[in-house]
Amino acid sequence: MTGRRRHVLVVGAGVFGLAGAMTLTERGNRVTVVDQGPIPNPLAASNDISRMVRMDYGRDRLYTRLVAEAIDGWHRWNLQWGRDLYHQDGLLLLSSRQLDEDGYEGDSYRTLTEEGWPLQRLGSAEIASRFPQWSSDYYIDGYFNPRGGWAEASAVISRLATELGARGVSIMTGMAILSLLREGGRVAGVVATDGTELRADQVILATGVWTQTLLPELDGFVRRSGQPILYFRPSDPQPFGADRFPPWGADLAASGWYGFPANREGVVKIGVHGPGYAVSPDALRVPPGDQDEARCREFLSHSLPALAEAPLAALKMCIYTDTWDGNFLISRHPGVHGLTLATGGSGHAFKFGPVLGGLIADAVEGVPNPDLDRFAWRPVKEATTEAARYTGD
Repeated sequence: MTGRRRHVLVVGAGVFGLAGAMTLTERGNRVTVVDQGPIPNPLAASNDISRMVRMDYGRDRLYTRLVAEAIDGWHRWNLQWGRDLYHQDGLLLLSSRQLDEDGYEGDSYRTLTEEGWPLQRLGSAEIASRFPQWSSDYYIDGYFNPRGGWAEASAVISRLATELGARGVSIMTGMAILSLLREGGRVAGVVATDGTELRADQVILATGVWTQTLLPELDGFVRRSGQPILYFRPSDPQPFGADRFPPWGADLAASGWYGFPANREGVVKIGVHGPGYAVSPDALRVPPGDQDEARCREFLSHSLPALAEAPLAALKMCIYTDTWDGNFLISRHPGVHGLTLATGGSGHAFKFGPVLGGLIADAVEGVPNPDLDRFAWRPVKEATTEAARYTGD
């Protein structure tokens, strides 16, 4: 940073906002964080008991490298916090077709192998012996990546907020933002719904599904999609421990299904990384339809038969902020000075938490960073997704 100390106002206390606030604070900026809810906000995407951490991104070497760096960061955070909020239980990717064919699992296997990461290839026999809950008749190929796992999402957000507070960052909760405070061609702050003005040299919008409300010109660039999440309580959770039932994806890009080992309460979480429901930002965090449990049980019947009849403990909905191409939006606004966007998680941003702060701070401060080229403000073209995303086709 050059010149006088900046005052940066971060709107939104999810993983984008708090990670950016942390790095900007470490670089000597004065930072204020404001959020409309408590932290963690139960309506935000940076919430819940778990988020997947995977290096497996098909042929995409940028994301593969960034997650590798992020995993190093997760381990540093664990040491710094004196508590493991990232759990490196590995990642199991299963396929009902051979990995030699083109596709997400095969492409991920080849990319990671070429990058030098040791993976454990699995045929039906190995799947049956090592991971017996899975139907080895249906899943004939796959691999286990020991470098991956999951993070305790809500606990991570709480810890980041605590750390920022200990470093003198002002954190204001329960303050909903009505609009940006515009003066000429720049943003000078924000206006809360109660009329309070918060001024700063730079504003970061890390507002997730509420971003379009404050910046309508992003309609078309981002959209909201509600993704169902199901929580099952097997009568015996022991077979679903991480040693024999690690975080997984099963025909992920072709089905959307992924999940986690049983947690401390014996609950197995399963989600869909798919097209989702079109919803408003303030929609109830439950799926609008009644078909999701039936769809999940159909999947379980041929994939995880021991879970197919397990009681449903809860059914929720996580709302993604999807960009048109599945890449994040971490960029200065091209037409409004003083405003940086840090949003567009597209259902896969949380795992990057330890590297997001540097990307966001570089965008705010104008530090050259070639990785930001992917996440810059860009023209909207034909819709695409990241490789693991099920599109419903």
